[in-house]
Amino acid sequence: MAKFILALDQGTSSSRSVIFDAEGAVVAASKKEFKQIYPAPGLVEHDAEAIWETQLSTMLDVMIKADITAKDIAAIGITNQRETVVVWDRISGKPIHNAIVWQDRRTSEICQQLKDAGVDKVISSLTGLTADPYFSATKVRWILDNVEGAREMATAGKLCMGTIDSWLIWNLTDGKSHLTDATNASRTLLYNIHTGMWDDDLLEMFHIPRSMLPEIVDSSGVIGKGKWLGVPISGIAGDQQAALFGQGCFKPGQIKNTYGTGCFMLMNTGERIIQSKNGLLSTVAWQLEGKRKFAIEGSVFMGGAIFNWLRDGLQIVKDVFEFDALAKSVDDNGGVVFVPAFTGLGAPHWDPFARGSMQGLTRGTTRAHICRAALEAVSFQCAELLESIAKDSSVEISELRVDGGASISKLLMRIQADQMQCNIVRPKNIETTAFGAAALAALGVGFWESKEHISTLWQEDMSFTPSPWSDTLATQRKRWDKAVERSKLWEK
Repeated sequence: MAKFILALDQGTSSSRSVIFDAEGAVVAASKKEFKQIYPAPGLVEHDAEAIWETQLSTMLDVMIKADITAKDIAAIGITNQRETVVVWDRISGKPIHNAIVWQDRRTSEICQQLKDAGVDKVISSLTGLTADPYFSATKVRWILDNVEGAREMATAGKLCMGTIDSWLIWNLTDGKSHLTDATNASRTLLYNIHTGMWDDDLLEMFHIPRSMLPEIVDSSGVIGKGKWLGVPISGIAGDQQAALFGQGCFKPGQIKNTYGTGCFMLMNTGERIIQSKNGLLSTVAWQLEGKRKFAIEGSVFMGGAIFNWLRDGLQIVKDVFEFDALAKSVDDNGGVVFVPAFTGLGAPHWDPFARGSMQGLTRGTTRAHICRAALEAVSFQCAELLESIAKDSSVEISELRVDGGASISKLLMRIQADQMQCNIVRPKNIETTAFGAAALAALGVGFWESKEHISTLWQEDMSFTPSPWSDTLATQRKRWDKAVERSKLWEK
């Protein structure tokens, strides 16, 4: 009898595979990074074939590490970086262009044109999103308009498009299945959040043929078997929805924040779709047995990516441990405020023309102050999200569940608790994105029988209680707000 679940966690900077046992514990994990491609400032691409190759490699490697075979695996769950989109030839299976990454800003002008034409409100009402380069539709339109022969091929039904889950499923099934789940579909600007279907008006607006689109399926349930292992694929969700599920946020009002490449805060709103008045998004939380649950979401584009930039770009730290130690070595930021708007600002500002800035520098500024300011930048951005969610939902938020690599930093979590003025709770297993995919897959084959059972597998590791609000905290936040305003519309 199969005893394990395999989760494929395809992220922005790496592909990972994780094996979970029947108790939800990590048995083994494998990770491979792949190249980030920056053709020009504000542009971010991935080699889609490298994504598949690294994902397949980690799948095989993690089984060796766990000393198991395909017969020991009950199901495969897939979670993925959202909005990043691939367009490929339906016959050859080859991409016609690099994948355009969610961080990419090349379609800023297209989005501005839509806003100037007054259709952003229509887009928001249908999709729960906003006209921003972040989402998939304008990226696909750009490929069709800029790759020679692409639009003609698309019109002839010769091209497929899909977010990374679709691309992995296509390759896992040797081109037999072109599918996506409702959570990923809801991030494309082509999906009607009310009907749960692709929308003809949106397809016409973005000049994308319907024939390119994948079939939309549930987030849990068998959709086929992977050619490579012969194991049922039975769980699919975008990474942030997978983390919400993995954190056991099954009740309306429960909320989580993931500290990954970016930071993403989602609150379960149950059957209620909240049309935000404070710069947030409405999205599908998951779809089970044809029934959708929803979430309200705030997205920060630069979270853990800030640390990578300090390491690889400025080269002022060797690794995350040195970064954290430097940030701890000073009592405050020395007056430095860092706004990491490298690819614009996400929620609640939605300014693709903003750019990063570091303000308040003096001769006394050290790299320790910069590291401290970088930690605080993550905290301030997330505090803005929580405030907006509280306003839109009218829910008093007393607890935030956190996960992701940067949540390991106790200093960041303490700063975060103080700025948010709520309790921060970190689980023992911070692999909640992969665990969420595993949980959806386990439900899909009956390996785990219910969400209630999954809730019993969640365990608290540490909590962080906020210090009382003070003049110092208020001053820090005021300086942050001031710095953000000065970073806006930089490229406009």
